[in-house]
Amino acid sequence: MPLRHEIAHLGNLELYTPQPERSLEFFTTFLGMTVNGAHGDSVFLRAWDDYEHHTVKLTAHRTSGIGRTTFRASSQEALDSRARAIEDAGLGIGWRDGDSGYGPTYVFRDPDGHELGLYWESEPYEAPPELRPALKNQAQAYPARGASVRRLDHVNYLGADVGRNRDFLRDVLGGLVTEEIVLEDGTTSGSWLTFTNKGYDAVYTEDWTGGNGRLHHIAFALDTREDILRAADIALDQGVFIETGPHKHAIQQTFFLYVYEPGGNRIELVNAGARLVLAPDRKPITWSQEERAKGQAWGLRTIESFHTHGTPPTADQA
Repeated sequence: MPLRHEIAHLGNLELYTPQPERSLEFFTTFLGMTVNGAHGDSVFLRAWDDYEHHTVKLTAHRTSGIGRTTFRASSQEALDSRARAIEDAGLGIGWRDGDSGYGPTYVFRDPDGHELGLYWESEPYEAPPELRPALKNQAQAYPARGASVRRLDHVNYLGADVGRNRDFLRDVLGGLVTEEIVLEDGTTSGSWLTFTNKGYDAVYTEDWTGGNGRLHHIAFALDTREDILRAADIALDQGVFIETGPHKHAIQQTFFLYVYEPGGNRIELVNAGARLVLAPDRKPITWSQEERAKGQAWGLRTIESFHTHGTPPTADQA
């Protein structure tokens, strides 16, 4: 079992889109992110309080979905240690050069086939004069554009076998399981894990299609519930499709809004002040099938598309 916190935090991720121009407009105009360079078919985008080079690598692709999700290790020693453990687990791919602003990255896959990476070396973001903040302890001036997302909060993968993926993140990467859904037959259909003191950084939920390597959603943090309510109004004004919310989850108690970006990927906005996990010996909270059937915290039923929509779409959904 690895030491906790050898993985420091969720770093950045690559998102695929078949509608690159429209998706870029969504990320800059609705989410309020800042462009920080480009390479080939990819554009690098920042959430305003991210301390690193970029938060999302948006890549033109034949379909939607998620590329590599990259986590930062807590030290070079931790990176080397986890790379050896991943290799021993038979899921390593190998070392690669990092994207702009990031050092050597050890690339691997989870049991479901999602591509992941670990890095240590990182170049702190230096805001240009027009984006320099008045407060020196934040990375960039508040953009005051669209929802103005603060940071990447978590990623929710779809998995054919939630239990195997959970065990890998827990036993090989050192994640702490905080909450789970366990069905009547004993199957784990959802698992929330953290590498930090947040309630969760990575989630696996059951892919009802039986597919592999698909994405349920990525989530960005806003400061308050009021910011999420305002984001819903902005979505109306900009013609952004709202799937569900604003509302409150029972699991993890985050206040949420789910929308689709033009490429088809689901995006969640959550409140940054959600519950923290401070107890080092915390035991997972388990939710039963009957409890989950009650819906969200205030009784909103989970809508059908939440169980059927993922990216890339299946052959039947395309």
